[in-house]
Amino acid sequence: MPLPRAKSPRRLYREVRSYDRVITPDGPLASAINRQLDRSHLGPFAIPPRRLAAGRRQASEDRLAFLDIIAEEDIPWKRCAYAVGNILQCWEHQGSHEAIFEYDAYVDDATTRAVERIAQLDTASMRLTTETIDPTHDVVVVEPAMLTHLERSYLPAAYDTVSLFTDEAFSLPPFRIHESPTAIVETVVDAISTETAETVGIVLDQRSEYSPLIESALESAEIPFFGGPGFTDRSEHRLFLQFLRTAYRGTDTRLTQIRSLLTALGCTVTDRDANKRLHELETDDLAWLKGVCRDISAYTFGEALAAFERRTDTTLDAFEAELATLGIADEPLTERRLDELAYYLQTYEVPVDRENEGVLLADAKSASYVGREVVFHLGLDEGWTHAAPRRPWVDHDAQFERNLNSFQLLVQSGNQQHYLVQDAAGGSPVTPSLYFEELFDADIDRFTDLPSTTHRTATTRADAAGFERRPTDVPAKPIETISKSSLNTYVNSPRDYYFSRVVDGPEKAYLTEGTLLHDFAEFYATHPEVVDDAALTEIVELLSERVRPLVRAADEQTRRTEYRAALETIAAYLDANPPADGAFLTPSSGGENAIADHFEMAVDSPVTERRFVDADRHIDGMIDLVESPSGLLDYKSGSKDTANDIVKNAASDDPTDTPDFQAPLYLTYWRSQTPDETLSFTFFYVTELVDDVITGDADLDEALTTVSYYPESPTEHVQRKAFFEHLREEGSGKCRKILSKIEYPTYAALFDAAPFVETTDSDELIESGFGQTMIDRLEAEIGDYKYVTTGSKQAMRSMADRQRSAFFQSDLDAFESFVDAQLTDLNRRRTGAESFPVAGPSGEPNYRRVDNRDLLLEGER
Repeated sequence: MPLPRAKSPRRLYREVRSYDRVITPDGPLASAINRQLDRSHLGPFAIPPRRLAAGRRQASEDRLAFLDIIAEEDIPWKRCAYAVGNILQCWEHQGSHEAIFEYDAYVDDATTRAVERIAQLDTASMRLTTETIDPTHDVVVVEPAMLTHLERSYLPAAYDTVSLFTDEAFSLPPFRIHESPTAIVETVVDAISTETAETVGIVLDQRSEYSPLIESALESAEIPFFGGPGFTDRSEHRLFLQFLRTAYRGTDTRLTQIRSLLTALGCTVTDRDANKRLHELETDDLAWLKGVCRDISAYTFGEALAAFERRTDTTLDAFEAELATLGIADEPLTERRLDELAYYLQTYEVPVDRENEGVLLADAKSASYVGREVVFHLGLDEGWTHAAPRRPWVDHDAQFERNLNSFQLLVQSGNQQHYLVQDAAGGSPVTPSLYFEELFDADIDRFTDLPSTTHRTATTRADAAGFERRPTDVPAKPIETISKSSLNTYVNSPRDYYFSRVVDGPEKAYLTEGTLLHDFAEFYATHPEVVDDAALTEIVELLSERVRPLVRAADEQTRRTEYRAALETIAAYLDANPPADGAFLTPSSGGENAIADHFEMAVDSPVTERRFVDADRHIDGMIDLVESPSGLLDYKSGSKDTANDIVKNAASDDPTDTPDFQAPLYLTYWRSQTPDETLSFTFFYVTELVDDVITGDADLDEALTTVSYYPESPTEHVQRKAFFEHLREEGSGKCRKILSKIEYPTYAALFDAAPFVETTDSDELIESGFGQTMIDRLEAEIGDYKYVTTGSKQAMRSMADRQRSAFFQSDLDAFESFVDAQLTDLNRRRTGAESFPVAGPSGEPNYRRVDNRDLLLEGER
């Protein structure tokens, strides 16, 4: 796809060499032309208007104007920056610093005062306004349409023009599509060396992820570069600002939010404490920072900087100088002034001293030309498209034309151009810069709509040394049993399971709360006589104290109410349903219990917190409460699930995206202890009734969900007399009516007349041979009435529902085989036979249930 070809600096020089002054729209383009000079020349030759007017390299006028105004005027910094930005922008587009007064909506007292101050400054804009190029000079302008209104006002009455572009075509090189920004950056850095750095330019959107990636990669490869990180990009400057911000963040600041700062301050943070609140932890490491936060209002900016430098053993001379420039070094460090400082650093580019050596990094929305032999263009996406200022003084068509010409020149920079892009990110197409659609007059939705080649990046670079490896002869010890939580994680994402074994996770409020509520339930089951109203108050205080570092201070009172309600719910249930005496069990080995420790009492009941390890079935777990020889109970602090949900999420043949194998795993173990018995597993959602407990309307049954296990097939189960009586007593209206008119032998004969279909789909059962036979036989027995058909269908829906909400012998048999298969795969992967994939048996993992999201690489299976 051709574009108008941009003229090379050498060709431009041949066309303009006879002139005294060559006005260019871009500084690097002027420098490229000047490098072609083959004769002596008095004064500047090729030069942009601003630099010619200023007589030097132009400074950032908006920052200079801002500094001058805040030094002389009492104007809030944000308001001042807003006024200065409007004035200078309007000036650029309309040619006068007072042109802003023509737009009443943008004029206020701050604007008026700012115009007065700006008029007194010696700036390039003022010289462009009041002066013109010496008319005795023979002047030529390169692509005058790329100059702004203010720059054109500086031109003499008579001048010649030269176009930047020819009538020849420039065919874009193919876009090189890579899988990720990391792959693009690796490709670029692999192509550069310290010897070739001076010949290379890299164009990117400095607000994109490419910027920190390329800077980090070049630093790591020890390749010099310039034009990249600025004042606020320096890590020590960002850390100092974070240090000041932390002092005003309040008591809800989490360690994970300031982890980089804590590292710089020499504070050790364990992964377990990452989610805890800074001000609720009492450690020697954190004492200094907490002290500064407490006394921050007594510091000046300069004193805070000095304290930070001493603590981190760094010197921030540039930041100290900038505080002095702003005139706030000796001011009290108030939150309002800190907000203004942060805003200033976000708004203005503070000049930094740097050596202009090595690879040139150019911002795609600031540069028009890169004068390097080889130029890499990274991204070329929507971030490369300029957003025209939404102000009434802007001629949007003219501005768009300037930006389009600048883009055309930029993508042709260099003798070699390389366009490295992504075609998709996060499963969605990457949209190329909108300028491509304008240039080619076509709809372009992604880079594969343009001439392109796809590159696959190897997982490891050929020259990468990687981590040092030491071979060992220690064989991987196989995992013999697996718990329900590990199985849930492994089935959702084997890769996440792997990282959960090697990476410590932070303590989480809901897990801590759940553990403490379990401890109370165990304690109450053993010592109900100890827990009176005063004891409940103590326990609520203990829970609040343990969880306080993990939750917002504003939520503490609400949580206290919730804890009290949950404790009362547990006590009420255990009072109404005391557990079995446990004589049929071996004694419990006991374990840690924070509530028991608080009351200095032991908990060793055989029916509570029952740990099991079943090597034959490769499973292990902890039973919260053995209610009876055939009934288990588990305390839950989350939201309630139905029996259907529990059975569905326990499916092993087709796992859901919310796998939860607790019920089949515990029932599998318990049926090995009590063979051929009907078993039940009850989930007790202890926080489900908080609102009802508060209002006095709690119904314990509303907090319970029970699933049953039947040691038989679904067919055997539904044809039993017990199920027939269940339908008679608890079935739907018409179902009860028709079954009241027949006896059990008539019902049992239905299963001899046609094979029963074991399915959870009621429509499938109704439409099967069994379903039609049932309807026909009952009509013949009772009469050809509509309610017979309706009642028969209701009965079959109950049969299907029973299969959806309970476990049968085949279900647990299949679960045992499923566990064996998963453990076999797991142990094979642990030996290195294959990697742990991101996707589990059900495909793409449910990322809401992933604990190590940052460690799962995008796009890997």
